[in-house]
Amino acid sequence: MKLRIAACLGLVAATIALTPTAQASNGKHLTVTQVGTYATGIFDEAAAEIVTYDAKSKRLFVVNAAQAKIEVLDARKPATPTKLFDLQTTGTTAADGSTIPDGSSANSVDVRRDGLVAVAVESATKTDNGWVVFFDGRSSTGKPLGAVRVGAQPDMVAFTPDGDYLLAANEGEPNDDFTVDPEGSVAVIDTPRRGVPRQRDVELADFHRFERKVPHGVRIFGPKVNTQFPVSANLEPEYITVDKRSRTAYVTLQEANAIAEIDIRKARVTELRALGVKDHSRKHNGIDPSDRDDAIAIDRVPVYGMYQPDAVASYTFGGRTFLVTANEGDVREWGDYVEAARVKDLGDDGLAPLCAGAFDPSVTEDAELGRLNVSIASGLKADGSCYERLYAFGARSMSIWTTNGRQVFDSGDEFERVTAEAKPAFFNSNHTEANFDGRSDDKGPEPEGVTIGEVRGRTYAFVSLERVGGVLVYDITNPYRAEFVSYVNNRDFANQTGDLGPEGVTFIPADESPVRGTPMLAVANEVSGSTTLYRLDLRRP
Repeated sequence: MKLRIAACLGLVAATIALTPTAQASNGKHLTVTQVGTYATGIFDEAAAEIVTYDAKSKRLFVVNAAQAKIEVLDARKPATPTKLFDLQTTGTTAADGSTIPDGSSANSVDVRRDGLVAVAVESATKTDNGWVVFFDGRSSTGKPLGAVRVGAQPDMVAFTPDGDYLLAANEGEPNDDFTVDPEGSVAVIDTPRRGVPRQRDVELADFHRFERKVPHGVRIFGPKVNTQFPVSANLEPEYITVDKRSRTAYVTLQEANAIAEIDIRKARVTELRALGVKDHSRKHNGIDPSDRDDAIAIDRVPVYGMYQPDAVASYTFGGRTFLVTANEGDVREWGDYVEAARVKDLGDDGLAPLCAGAFDPSVTEDAELGRLNVSIASGLKADGSCYERLYAFGARSMSIWTTNGRQVFDSGDEFERVTAEAKPAFFNSNHTEANFDGRSDDKGPEPEGVTIGEVRGRTYAFVSLERVGGVLVYDITNPYRAEFVSYVNNRDFANQTGDLGPEGVTFIPADESPVRGTPMLAVANEVSGSTTLYRLDLRRP
C-alpha cells in the first residue's frame, strides 16, 4: 500500500510528537532527552565523526578527522561538556621507524577499560599503510605513547571486550584516479597490559584464501587494478564488532554486501558471508524512490536493496550472538569507473538497457523509478545484454542477523515512515542543506551508526541517520521481536543549526555515567562538528 503525502502538507510544523510503538515489559517507555552539546564551530569538515567514552575519567574522545587529532572532552558536567586538550597524531614516530606526516587523517578511536586510547590514522597518501597511535586517555598531557604500522586506510579500531587485542579495519580503497588499489585487511594487534604494542605484535588477517573462490553473493566488481590480489583489493573492511568472549570478530564489507568472520587469536579470516538483498516490492519493504515526485511516496517497487551495512554491533540473546547492522549502502566511484546510474539512463551512453518485458515502461519516469540510482554492476542478464533486475544501494533499515548470516529482523520501511511523520517538510533531506525529498533517489535517510545498550533489563539499539539526522531507538531485547521505540532529532532545519550528519554513537551504561544511575548516549555529528549527550529514562507514558 502506497503512502503518498502531497509536498504542500510538508509546510506544516516540522516536528510531530511520535507515539512509540513499543514499551518495556514494566509498562514504561524509554525517553531520550538532550542534555548538553560541545560544538567545534567547524561546519562540514568532519570535525566530529566518531566518539567513545572512558568511564573512570568521564572523558569523551572525539575524532576530528580533518585535523588528524582527537578532541578530549570533560563530560563530568554533561550539560556543559568542555574541551580539555587534543591528542595529536601527526609527527608521531612509529615502532617501524616511520613518522606520521602532515596531511594524514584520523578515522576512528576506541578506549580500553584501563584508559588506553587507540587512534586509527590514514596516511596522507591514502593508499600507503596507515598507523594506530596509542595514548594514555587519563593523562593531562596528550602526548602519544607510541604507534604501530597497519594496513592501508585503517577506518575503524575496536578493542576486544577483554582488552587483550585491538583490531583495525584497513579499508584499502583505491586512489582517486583508480590506478592504485591496495588490499583490504584487518590488523589484529596483541595489546599488553602495560606499555604499548610493538610492531611484531601486529598481524594482518588478509583475504588471500578467497582469491580463487569467492562465496556466492559476495560482490566482486569493477576494474581489477591490483592484478596480484584482485579479490583482496576489492574487499574493503569497514566496521568491526567482537563477541563477548573476545574470540571472534565480525567485519562489514560494505561494497561487497557481506560480512567477514575472523578468528582473533589466529588472526585469520575464516568466513565470508553474503547478506543477500531486500525485496522492495514486498509489503512493509517499500521506499520513496524519487526526488521529483513532489510527495512523500513510500511504495512497493520492483527493486532489490543491497543491505551494504556500515556500522555493526553485537549482543547475546539466549546464549547466542546476534549482529545488528545499519544498512547505509555505498557506491564505488573511482577514476572513470562510476557504479551508479539512474534507472532512466540505462540504455544510454553504452549502458545496457532494461530487459524488454521485465518492467513496466512507466518505471523510467521521474516520478516513478526513473530518478533512482541503481548499480550497473548487478542485475544484468547472464549474457550482459540487459538488466533483468534493479539493485539499489542500502536497505534504508536496521537488521538483526545470526552469526551465520540468517536475518531474524529488519525494520522494513519504518525509517522512512517514522521520519516522514516526524519531519514531513524535510522528508529525506540532505545533511549539508535542508530540503524536501532530496535523498529519495539515493539512499533515503541513510542509517550510518549503531550502538547497543541495556537499560533496566531491556536491550536497545540506537541507530543514527546520517542525512535527515537524528537517532532511532529500537527495543531489541528479543531479536526476533524487535520493535521501534522512539526517534529524536534536534536539528533546526530552518537555520541549519543543532546536530547535522550524525555518524558515531556510543552508549554509556548507568553505572559508568556522569549522571549517577542514568544511562546516556553520546552522538558525534560530522557536518555540524558537534558532540551531543542524551540521557535515557524509562518513564510511564
